[in-house]
Amino acid sequence: MAEKATLLVELLTEELPPKSLRALSEAFAERVVSALLKVQLVAPSRALAVYATPRRLAFSIAEVAASAPGRESEVTGPPANAPAQAIAGFARKHGLSAEQLERRDTPKGTVMLARVRVKGAVLDELLTGVVEAALKALPIPKVMRWGSGDAQFVRPIHGVVMLHGERIVPGSVLGIAAGRSTAGHRFLCDHAIELKRADDYESQLKNAGNVIASFAARRAEIDRQLKSAAVREPADLGGYADLLDEVTALVEYPQVYAGGFDRAFLEVPPECLILTMRQNQKYFPLFDGAGHLLARFLIVSNMPVADPRHIIAGNERVVRPRLEDARFFYNQDRKVRLETRVPQLAKVVYHGKLGTQLQRVERMQLLAGAVARQLQADVALAERAAWLSKADLLTGMVGEFPELQGVMGRYYALHDGEPREVADAIEQHYRPRFAGDALPESSVACAVALADKLDALAGLFGIGQAPTGERDPFGLRRAALGVVRILVERQLPLRLFDLINGAFEGRPELSKAQVELQNFIYERARGYFREHGYSANEVEAVLCLNPTELGLIPKQLEAVRAFSALPEAESLAAANKRIGNILKQAGNVPAEFDIGLMVLPEEKSLATTFKLLQPDLDRAFSALNYTGALKSLASLKAPVDAFFDKVMVMDKDPRVRANRIGFLGKLHGTMNRIADLSKLVT
Repeated sequence: MAEKATLLVELLTEELPPKSLRALSEAFAERVVSALLKVQLVAPSRALAVYATPRRLAFSIAEVAASAPGRESEVTGPPANAPAQAIAGFARKHGLSAEQLERRDTPKGTVMLARVRVKGAVLDELLTGVVEAALKALPIPKVMRWGSGDAQFVRPIHGVVMLHGERIVPGSVLGIAAGRSTAGHRFLCDHAIELKRADDYESQLKNAGNVIASFAARRAEIDRQLKSAAVREPADLGGYADLLDEVTALVEYPQVYAGGFDRAFLEVPPECLILTMRQNQKYFPLFDGAGHLLARFLIVSNMPVADPRHIIAGNERVVRPRLEDARFFYNQDRKVRLETRVPQLAKVVYHGKLGTQLQRVERMQLLAGAVARQLQADVALAERAAWLSKADLLTGMVGEFPELQGVMGRYYALHDGEPREVADAIEQHYRPRFAGDALPESSVACAVALADKLDALAGLFGIGQAPTGERDPFGLRRAALGVVRILVERQLPLRLFDLINGAFEGRPELSKAQVELQNFIYERARGYFREHGYSANEVEAVLCLNPTELGLIPKQLEAVRAFSALPEAESLAAANKRIGNILKQAGNVPAEFDIGLMVLPEEKSLATTFKLLQPDLDRAFSALNYTGALKSLASLKAPVDAFFDKVMVMDKDPRVRANRIGFLGKLHGTMNRIADLSKLVT
């Protein structure tokens, strides 16, 4: 038996969940590898190959040892001054005599020490337990039980392979004894495959079983075939990465074919047809060079055949009723105007404690109008868009495809003759739906989008449904980040405090959550700016001041970064921190100071320089020239250093002391108008 060889583990199962197949396979392999690393049966530099098909999870690890070398271990025993009987008992426990023990000085005194030889791990003895533990730890929301046993997994298991080189590693996993027999393609292989060696697994499955075991290799092959087929059409595939992963998890030996449908279906909005094909049929729609949907699609079949006409015809026959359903919903929905659906939202519960969708729409309408007014946008259009924004929830198309809410509202609004800006806002008020998604474009759309997100945040925070830990069932982190992105990236001149107050207006029973919600949004802003390349200190220097206009924060951060690069920055930041500590200690800070009460030249020099500088600072601040304002503080370095070198702020004379504290209060407020510079000191 070779000391080191490739280890292969495979589980044959019923059809596995396609959307989680890749993650399950990788987690399974990594957990087993991690366990084997701990017992030194594999090296950290080991080669790992992960396999996943619709009916199997597998992996192979190169250079796995059959057993790990023994090692010497030190075991700390009783104190050296313990009774002889206790020391002798400790020695016997570890197979030693009392004379073989050593003494070790520790901070708590001298203790007895036993050096023992620990047996190395043996692969055959632990692999079964490691595999079962890895399976139980997989991120599976719901498990199944099958047969008369107690075994549980995401799907029933039919076979287990555990090979170390050429030999079977003995043991049972979930009640099934390990062997070397596996299964090939469900339709293209009618016999069991006896694996000779672990190293031959991938090639033997492909050659004898018509199975491409590697998820990555199968995905790459499907991608290659899709692109080749699209060139032959000729057409574009559009964005298809998510569907590619899902389809890869549905086939073992892929072959791409092209099909089509009646061009008359193209009268239906393309989003409906695309979603029908991708979500229900797992087809890849095709587009022309301008991005318009064509009446053609690509099919990923689970088997290549000499004459694919029956496969293509079958898929074309199956997709037709789906497209007919989409056309039916679209035509039926347009018979009822959106505005007549709005009152029916009174029958749709938004949340048990927050009322109906109609009540939500009424709140959104008021808030969207208020935001539009602040943005000097068309208030009537914003209120109209908010009023109609949820009406498409009652349409047949959105009932069938909830992903199309907003999208269908736009189509139906245009059909009803609503202004285009209203229709666009109905679709865009859900943006951004996910990280990196586009933002609402017009001011009207921004107003409705902010109203939608802020109403949800205020309501759910108000009833105690704020996210906890990893749980966020209502997507409130996404909503808060959406508020941040809209305000920042659209550079909207809106005050966060006003927006939050508006969202809670008329709901005093929820207003206790206002501060919590405000802090929650600031936390999302912290993460947002960190992800955009600003350091933790830079972000905290600005965000700790709770800036009211989030749209101005990028200018503030750039100013902080420019200030940090100045040679005077570190000294001024340290002085700023010192001033802050003095003011905290002083408690009561006078609002003004009198330069005539200053007796030392150093304090007069600093006060004079500050007085001369302040008008320029005010002008720069008013012009939003934050970088220029912070850079101009560099001229304060020398007089500030001299002040703290020669001036005792806490003077015995109460008038002098109060005057100096008042001056430092003014200086501190001016220096921290854009950012708290003390946060730049680590």
